[in-house]
Amino acid sequence: MERGSTIFLRGLISIMGLAVLVLCILGMYWFANRVLEGELIYLHYAILLGLIIPAVPFFFALYQTLKLLNFIDNNKAFSNLSVNALKNIKYSAVIISILYVICMPVVYLVAKETDAPGFILIGLAITFAPVVIATFAAILERLLKDAIDIKSENDLTV
Repeated sequence: MERGSTIFLRGLISIMGLAVLVLCILGMYWFANRVLEGELIYLHYAILLGLIIPAVPFFFALYQTLKLLNFIDNNKAFSNLSVNALKNIKYSAVIISILYVICMPVVYLVAKETDAPGFILIGLAITFAPVVIATFAAILERLLKDAIDIKSENDLTV
């Protein structure tokens, strides 16, 4: 694989990481001071924790993705290290999804107070996006394991 495509992917991952970091720092401050007023003030900490805690497994998944790109650059794509990186990405996505499912009652309360039923649909979409990523990572993990097994069988027969 060309090194240019992995450099492009590293750039995209860095931009994603910086965007989420800026949202965690500046967005949470704005959200805490401007959006939560009146009847929703009792949900202040629940919403902030529900938005910041999933950032930890998100950044871990980004780190694992960068490790996976390093393995690809070093011609170690078909190794158990790559399988472990995909497994960690899968677990991180599952953890993010579980954390968002735990936060759905708070989303329901906010939607009820603000009379915004579309807010629940947005919450569900955000909850199921990591499920799609976890499924994709699990499929890639399985394919990579099978490819490693076939490669090891071929190495033994020759």
